Amino acid sequence: MKQSILHIALVVRDYDEAIAFYTGKLHFTLIEDTYQPEQDKRWVVVSPPGSSGTTLLLAKASKPEQQPFVGYQTGGRVFLFLNTDDFWRDYEEMVSKGIKFVRAPKEESYGMVAVFEDLYGNLWDLLQINANHPLFGRYN
Repeated sequence: MKQSILHIALVVRDYDEAIAFYTGKLHFTLIEDTYQPEQDKRWVVVSPPGSSGTTLLLAKASKPEQQPFVGYQTGGRVFLFLNTDDFWRDYEEMVSKGIKFVRAPKEESYGMVAVFEDLYGNLWDLLQINANHPLFGRYN
């Protein structure tokens, strides 16, 4: 048996501002943006550059009860983990583009890590896994 997680739904306030953030500031690729008239919503999928794995489905909060979860899907915990092949290149570019880091870069046993906020306040780890860590071959 082989399975994988295809998409992770990220609740957003607005499709276009989310697309602009992820493609403009994080260099994600817009994979799909299709209007679904039967549900009056869009199917918007983005992916980190060079990635062939899990993608983000940008899902607009369409009901009042969904609004409070924009930026708070995991109750303030780090939600997503963006692995990179060059931590300092990406960190410095993200800082130059105004992305807010809430935890400074730190060397851990598994690699370099820093925590940043997306445009809604969701917390992400930016990390680069060490070559000697068991996860390295899986994500690099």
